[in-house]
Amino acid sequence: MISALSVVVLVTGTLLFPELATEWFLSMKSWVTSKFDWFFMVSVNFFIIFCVVIAVSPFGKIRLGGPGATPAYKYSGWLAMLFAAGVGIGLMFFGVYEPMAHTLNSAPLGVNPLDLEASRAVGMSATIFHWGLHAWAIYAVVGLALAFFCFNRKMPLTLRSAFFPLFGKAVWGPFGHLIDVMAVLATIFGLSTSLGFGAEQIAAGLNFLFGVAEGNLTKIVLIVVIMSMALISVVAGLDKGVKVLSELNMSMAALLGLFVLVAGPTAYILEQFWHTTVDYFVYLPSLSGWIGREDTDFFHGWTIFYWAWWISWSPFVGMFIARISFGRTIREFITWVLLMPTVISIVWMSILGGAGFEQYFNQGINSLAEVPPELSLFVMLESLPFTGFVSTVSVVLIAIFFVTSADSGSLVIDTMTAGGKMNAPVQQRVFWCVATGLVAIALLVGGGMASLQALTIAVGLPFCLVLLVMCASLYKGLAEEPR
Repeated sequence: MISALSVVVLVTGTLLFPELATEWFLSMKSWVTSKFDWFFMVSVNFFIIFCVVIAVSPFGKIRLGGPGATPAYKYSGWLAMLFAAGVGIGLMFFGVYEPMAHTLNSAPLGVNPLDLEASRAVGMSATIFHWGLHAWAIYAVVGLALAFFCFNRKMPLTLRSAFFPLFGKAVWGPFGHLIDVMAVLATIFGLSTSLGFGAEQIAAGLNFLFGVAEGNLTKIVLIVVIMSMALISVVAGLDKGVKVLSELNMSMAALLGLFVLVAGPTAYILEQFWHTTVDYFVYLPSLSGWIGREDTDFFHGWTIFYWAWWISWSPFVGMFIARISFGRTIREFITWVLLMPTVISIVWMSILGGAGFEQYFNQGINSLAEVPPELSLFVMLESLPFTGFVSTVSVVLIAIFFVTSADSGSLVIDTMTAGGKMNAPVQQRVFWCVATGLVAIALLVGGGMASLQALTIAVGLPFCLVLLVMCASLYKGLAEEPR
């Protein structure tokens, strides 16, 4: 009830006073990124170290669900669901745009854009930095904590359960309520940001391909239609709805990537894949630092936004990963959650970003540096065969990613607000699915993507502190586990 009222109040205020809301959101974003950039960087670096330590320690042998537990899903289905729910829309939106933007405009680490080789290397490295190990370490911390306390300690699948070793029975009182409300709000606003990106890209694609008007009305209609599809998946449940759609869009994404690889500059992309992998680890220490950074615009506008976005998404993605990870050992869980999405991100960005690089630098397609981010994918595909068909398939793929994010997010919010019950009434699932769509529409209309991003950063700050305390509680809980 508290979560629902909080959402209603915020959405109503944004719609009634859009200009004031936008001004407040943006000033809050500026304050958080300038004052707490160090806090985000230190925390996210710590999450990686924490995950590695837990994985290589004796705790890594603990099986989620107990010694006799067997995995609930095969590797293929497990990977498809955690990846599709986690970052599918984002990779479609930023796959071409972000490598180009870092190389030509944002100048990570103060590299001179006129030095093309250095700027391409650091630009692609910065892109993988945002989508690789650091991002998935955040998800791994939350997912592992929820899975361990739910499956091994038989506690409700809510964030408050992860704090039991430190706070005891207090987690069932006001303190626990506060944690769960924060988790619901963080999930809704983080999910709304992704839905906003998805709506913008689908609208841009329809305008580019078929001349459909690209205004707010189109985006609202898209959100309504796709959330209606998500409702069907939500009602169908995890196995019949989310799992099937996740495997479908992973297959479609793989085919799209394979098409660009074969029809595009194959040799150039394969070379780019090698350089991207090496450069990522070369620049990783510098990109992970926060002292003496001269690239303030990039650091605050990109990296800190991403960390806040992933942190605000962590209750959603973490709880979803927890639900599908029954039967895995902790070492297996951390290894797969950290490494597999990072490898996929490197491959995906190398293919789409590499194709964009080749078109811009070798073919002279300068428009790739000028188009808005939501159009960059379609402009890149325009230079490849079967443009109309492949671009249309891409719009469908984005829509399916949209649906999988919406339905899995709704299931997670429903679980949190139902006190950890994994089979809450269908009416409640429907309510949160509809509510998430309405929040995305309200914030998109009331203040646009800038407001969505600003609110995500603001919510991510206090929740980052929650995750740090969660690490301490998880370690204490693991240490108490009989071996």
